[in-house]
Amino acid sequence: MVLITTTLTTAAAAQSKEEQMAQKAQAVIAKMTTDEKISQLMNETPAIPRLGIKPYDWWNEALHGVARDGRATVFPQPIGLGATFDPQLVRAIGDAISTEARAKYEVSQRLQNYARYSGLTFWSPNVNIFRDPRWGRGMETYGEDPLLTGILGTAFVKGMQGDDPFYLKVGACAKHYAVHSGPEATRHEANVEPTKRDLFETYLPAFKMLVQEGRVETVMGAYNRVYGESASGSKYLLTDILRNQWGFRGHIVSDCGAVTDIYSGHRIAKTEAEACAIAIKAGLNVECGYSFHHLKEALDQQLLTEADLDKALLPLMMTRLKLGILEPDADCPYNHFDEREICSQANTDLARRAAQQSMVLLKNNGVLPIAKDIHTLFVSGPGASDVFCLMGNYFGVSNRYSTYLQGIVDKVSNGTTVNFRPGFMPSSPTLNSINWAVDEAAGAEVSIIVMGNDGNMEGEEGESIASDTRGDRVNLSLPKPQMDYLRAVKAKKKDKIVVILTGGSPIDLREISEIADAVVMAWYPGQEGGYALGDLLFGDVNFSGRLPITFPKDDSLLPPLEDYSMQGRTYKYMKDNVMYPFGYGLSYGRVSYGEAKLLGKPKKGQPVSVELTLTNNSQFDISETVQAYLSAPGAGETAPIQQLVGFERVSMPAGNTRTVTLTIPAERLMTVQADGTPKLLKGEYTLTLAGAAPGERTGELGIGTAAVTFKL
Repeated sequence: MVLITTTLTTAAAAQSKEEQMAQKAQAVIAKMTTDEKISQLMNETPAIPRLGIKPYDWWNEALHGVARDGRATVFPQPIGLGATFDPQLVRAIGDAISTEARAKYEVSQRLQNYARYSGLTFWSPNVNIFRDPRWGRGMETYGEDPLLTGILGTAFVKGMQGDDPFYLKVGACAKHYAVHSGPEATRHEANVEPTKRDLFETYLPAFKMLVQEGRVETVMGAYNRVYGESASGSKYLLTDILRNQWGFRGHIVSDCGAVTDIYSGHRIAKTEAEACAIAIKAGLNVECGYSFHHLKEALDQQLLTEADLDKALLPLMMTRLKLGILEPDADCPYNHFDEREICSQANTDLARRAAQQSMVLLKNNGVLPIAKDIHTLFVSGPGASDVFCLMGNYFGVSNRYSTYLQGIVDKVSNGTTVNFRPGFMPSSPTLNSINWAVDEAAGAEVSIIVMGNDGNMEGEEGESIASDTRGDRVNLSLPKPQMDYLRAVKAKKKDKIVVILTGGSPIDLREISEIADAVVMAWYPGQEGGYALGDLLFGDVNFSGRLPITFPKDDSLLPPLEDYSMQGRTYKYMKDNVMYPFGYGLSYGRVSYGEAKLLGKPKKGQPVSVELTLTNNSQFDISETVQAYLSAPGAGETAPIQQLVGFERVSMPAGNTRTVTLTIPAERLMTVQADGTPKLLKGEYTLTLAGAAPGERTGELGIGTAAVTFKL
């Protein structure tokens, strides 16, 4: 009773505080002139000295650390965080990022630096679904699954925003809402019309979870149209679903230039003033861009009223009050953070742990772990010594980085002979007819070759230099110079070739996995990536990363990139063409799955609990990610083949047996119908507990599985 009373008292206090602050926000708005109101509806807002309002720019980035604002800890790119399957870790990272953000903000304020990227509203995380492995921005997401994305995104938001019932540590943002995941080249004019099943089963669930469970403060509208409306000016998305159905209380921002696209890209409006009116009427609060300079014209033409501006402004003023920055607010608990928190040892350690957990061991025939007293070791590939291969995109600048070469050399004995040569150019032919690196690779006991992609080869429009697709990949193959070098090494060296792959998206691994004795997907692991890789390769830490996206065998068999139907995409709808399945990843040692059994008889509207015995017969401690997949009645026809409904990281000491219980909430047993509504179907269900998404390829790879069936 004491706990309940305390909770109610806290909730009541928060409600009272919110009502009080809403009155204050309305009073501030009432004092503004029309021009002042318009000036506060764009990302770069000027000061209003007579009201005590300082300049503020709403635009900041923090996908994996405070970005574009100088010194900050750089954590793994989100696709790597997705591979951890660890919401507690992701929440800790969000908390560390927001601490650094607050500390940096205090310094910026003292310097009167009000420039872009110096504020407290961060346009992160990206919870779009990585539906196609060729999309250049997939690296920014947590992968291809809505549940994994929603759980990790919610954890990140909670870490970023803090746990005060009213005040925000920083404001996080769910982007890009909605149905956005490539192609980059047509995002400013494309119209996407997914089925209602795909919309509510795949494209919206993560956003809904961030709004309702994470209480995310900001939602960013996407560039593309959805059902003919600009996503940044869609009444259906922004008002009907986001505010009315989900109860969103924060503010909505456009993607940068998306309001201009209503006029110039999508040609929905005849003038920029009309585009502004469409966006405001649909529910947009702040524009990233410059079209809102035409709001005065929209008022003069009676496309909008001053009351429309007031309505749009209110959530923005509320966000600044929640941050404690509209005016000095001694009650805000996040006012004082020491700048020594920036790049602290604790954050450095967290970044290293995250990098360790993110890397995925795809193949190992016994060459790993490497003995630290090995006699000769050769490292090649330009990415081995290139800091850029650690970063991905939307990154900050740390005061320290560890390249893969540093991490490897840091581990071996001082008596070990270690040599390094780049060996090849990442994407252009090697002109020298003599390549000593091939002979040196062949002569070493173990040869480690760093290959893959970087931010110049994949990314967002305007960031990657892959100009023909504006950041997307034409296919999943690595450039010919990289493959030619690997083939040349294999021609002279029969075994003990270890390939480290960098990048933020799947790679064609058919030939690589045939040549290499071990393959590691390292992603873009952040500043501590090199040391983390060394920890893993030499056995100080065991691999535990799991793929958050399916690696297909042949990209030519994938649906067209511009086709937003989910048929044939992701583990939920792919029947074949799987090289490495979603959820897959090896460790040093295997965990065997015993028989699964239901705890009690499943009942309609009630959660389902299942028990499983796991055994680790190896000599290594293992962190096993147990995944629960549901096949509902009509699976493969009117329902997904399977879908993730739960997961848990389980610590398995060497030689240990554990019993694990997973409970699946009742709502995750429902199937989205053709009209987009969820329904609990009558019939037989199969719940599979496994180390990867079940399927023929998972069986070939020897991954443990256990299944139970039940009827509802």
